[in-house]
Amino acid sequence: MVKDSKKIEEVLIKGVEEILPNKEQLKNLMMKRKIRLYLGIDPTSPQLHLGHAIALRKLKDFQDLGHEVILLFGTFTARIGDPSGRDKKRKPLTPSQIEKNMKTYKDQSSKILDFSRVKIKGNADWLEKLNFNDLVKISSQFTISRLLERDMFQERIKAGGEVWLNELMYPLMQGYDSVAMDVDLEIGSSDQLFNALVGRKLQKIFRNKEKFILITPMLLGLDGRKMSKTYGNTVNLTDPPSEMYGKLMSLKDELILLYFQLCTNLPLKEIKEIERELRRKEINPIEAKSRLAREIVTIYHGWEKAEEAEKEFNRVFREKKLPLKIPVIQIKEKKLNILELLTKTKLISSKSEAKRLILQKAVKINGALKENWQEIIEIKKEMVIKVGKRRFKKIV
Repeated sequence: MVKDSKKIEEVLIKGVEEILPNKEQLKNLMMKRKIRLYLGIDPTSPQLHLGHAIALRKLKDFQDLGHEVILLFGTFTARIGDPSGRDKKRKPLTPSQIEKNMKTYKDQSSKILDFSRVKIKGNADWLEKLNFNDLVKISSQFTISRLLERDMFQERIKAGGEVWLNELMYPLMQGYDSVAMDVDLEIGSSDQLFNALVGRKLQKIFRNKEKFILITPMLLGLDGRKMSKTYGNTVNLTDPPSEMYGKLMSLKDELILLYFQLCTNLPLKEIKEIERELRRKEINPIEAKSRLAREIVTIYHGWEKAEEAEKEFNRVFREKKLPLKIPVIQIKEKKLNILELLTKTKLISSKSEAKRLILQKAVKINGALKENWQEIIEIKKEMVIKVGKRRFKKIV
């Protein structure tokens, strides 16, 4: 176990929004002994992005310091559905959906965590065993008025919506995870603070023990809005190197330092130097983003792939040439409506999206801009279709 004060201090500062009850107490505990900590994930979606990776990366920091880390899957709580940040009831998942999503979560999080040094747990192992007496004992520690204080519940009530009893039970069930695993620390994003505080209270009641809470910041999307698949502003952990690199080069300039802090392995000292260079205009934002993109692609794909992605980006966007490697597809038809062509190539998932992108002037065929969504395209071999800035397909 690492007891280096400077290394511990960096772990407790970089990519951290808040530590409760305070950082110094947690640091002192880590200097004395190995601690047990966990990150809880409800496997509600099969796709992880850089926003999800922040808490996973923080879990790895503690892993590297030699502490006991647990990755907890909400195999029971996902059946309820976390109400955090929701303006309506979340649809619960079936056991089969949970199992399927868990597999993809493990595959993707293995890009960050060393699974030989992680304990994997599912909270159905203890929550399914609670009897009615247990539930009464847990729920008697909280008032309805306290549970209803949450912003999203208040907003629902004002709008005439409903708050369901199982949603009120959710933080109690998640909070009990801390008791069941007897942890010293919980890691979670800022939208999980309420649930984590419930767990802290239950740990004091049932085990007469302090539980620390480390809150990681929420990462904004590439365009400065909330990171969401709906907005198309995410960088997914499964994105190919060239796509990941290209997306990061589109990042808003004011988010560069935030992404360095939350998404890279660079020490704080180096990040502060980049900040100084940007402020003094010794480097421009494009140079900083190139460094950022290389660092992040290296984490998930390796240094060689990062270098290839950078060369490809420069070739396409600076030299205005076609990529060296373009995915190919065979099409038997001799003529197709452009909407059918775009969906058939799988560059676009639906005709409605294809129409929207054509109207937004985001589609080119052999370098010619296409603006008529009713156009009939004559299919020719070696035809190159481009959608947006980074999607290409060649017909063979």
